[in-house]
Amino acid sequence: MFMENKKVLKLTDFQKNEENPFMKQAIEGIENHVVKKYKSSTGSDKKAVVAVADTDTGEVFKTSFIRQIEVDEEQFAKLYLANFAAFFNLSQSAIRVFGYILTCMKPKNDMIIFDRRKCLEYTQYKSDKAIYKGLAELVQSEIIARGPNEYNWFINPLIVFNGDRVS
Repeated sequence: MFMENKKVLKLTDFQKNEENPFMKQAIEGIENHVVKKYKSSTGSDKKAVVAVADTDTGEVFKTSFIRQIEVDEEQFAKLYLANFAAFFNLSQSAIRVFGYILTCMKPKNDMIIFDRRKCLEYTQYKSDKAIYKGLAELVQSEIIARGPNEYNWFINPLIVFNGDRVS
């Protein structure tokens, strides 16, 4: 019987990064999919300031129009379908660690702060081994990258992001 020798992935196999290694490719990819849309001034999200003058006294009054919007306060992140195949071969530990990473994401930010203890609690693992295995798989799949230290990690904005990647 033939046994395949699988190399055990280790985080130390992957380099640390001072900047997000996915950013250049992400900017190019995002620029190819940006569409400009125009809204009338009544549909804008900015305040509209109007000055009104009293013709008898010359006194000028200013007023603002503010549009009230409803927002969903539930925490979310966008998964981009074009690169969804990155998840196809991930193990359960990588999926669980990725679930924790999603909870760490902040709007319009490509870096997360990773707390190993909170990740253990979220994933319900008893030891660090499964956490590090999951992290290594996510790095190998280019879903995340190591940051400058053990607490900071970069996410690949071509795969997942919290907010509008264009702004």
